[in-house]
Amino acid sequence: MKITGTFIDEISHDIPHQNWGREEWDRDFAYMRLIGIDTVIMIRSGYRRFITYPSRYLQEKHGCYEPPVDLVEMFLQLADKYSMKFYFGLYDSGKYWDTGNMQYEIDANRFVIDEVWKQYGHYKSFSGWYLSMEISRGTLGAIDAFRTLGQQCKDVSDGLPTLISPWIDGKKAVMAASSQLSKQDAVSLQEHEKEWGDIFQGISGAVDAVAFQDGHIDYHELDDFFAVNKKIADKYGLQCWTNAESFDRDMPIKFLPIKFEKLRLKLEAAQRAGYDKAITFEFSHFMSPQSAYPQAGNLFNRYKEYLKDRQFEQRDEQL
Repeated sequence: MKITGTFIDEISHDIPHQNWGREEWDRDFAYMRLIGIDTVIMIRSGYRRFITYPSRYLQEKHGCYEPPVDLVEMFLQLADKYSMKFYFGLYDSGKYWDTGNMQYEIDANRFVIDEVWKQYGHYKSFSGWYLSMEISRGTLGAIDAFRTLGQQCKDVSDGLPTLISPWIDGKKAVMAASSQLSKQDAVSLQEHEKEWGDIFQGISGAVDAVAFQDGHIDYHELDDFFAVNKKIADKYGLQCWTNAESFDRDMPIKFLPIKFEKLRLKLEAAQRAGYDKAITFEFSHFMSPQSAYPQAGNLFNRYKEYLKDRQFEQRDEQL
């Protein structure tokens, strides 16, 4: 299964910022296109006081800093240039993480959605919305937040698709700041199916696609959880994507580019489950030849070899 989409994490609040300008980003979009990536998803348009575009609303109401560059415009221009689809990620105030109350995110993004569509909706590559609130279980207020914001996104943009990317509350679902690599109280397959069935039922029609993060469960658990994800997504009319994490959650250093064997295991499990699309978090730090991590360029090379080998295998099967 090919990776055809990637998040762009320009806020980079828990991974090092690479301090790229337009030249470096242009080169990275070219590298993405080289391996078949056709979709870029800005993971969030802002986090707390740092933002990616000069939002008058966020600067006045949330005290956000004025960004030196309009990254949203730059990403849209590059997506236009390379014939890619661009998904806009909503603003994350940080208040949900502090309080557990999703209402803060609803209130802020109601203004952000309208502001952004008015400023950037004319770009050809503006193709969808990413609802950036990340959850793993039946979080209080999550259904209402996804439904309210997803529907507003679709209403203002004449029905452009919406995407969420939750995580599975597996054994590796530990906080990034924690020194632990795993926990004991992992969700069971039955609990996961019940909780996400309820969530999908509540957001169906307002959310079009779900891309579960694949790094929080063990590799031998992938097939069972992926099969359940596809089953309940199909039941409630959502596309089922996979967020194939290209960083390693098994290492004590958080976070480094993943071992290619692990990435392959995850992609092939998604293929067996019949997933609709594979995206990754995220190309620029963990797979790009110009990443600050030298290992990322090696992962890029191994992935290119994998694509080439798969093409030969598919050709032989057709013959």
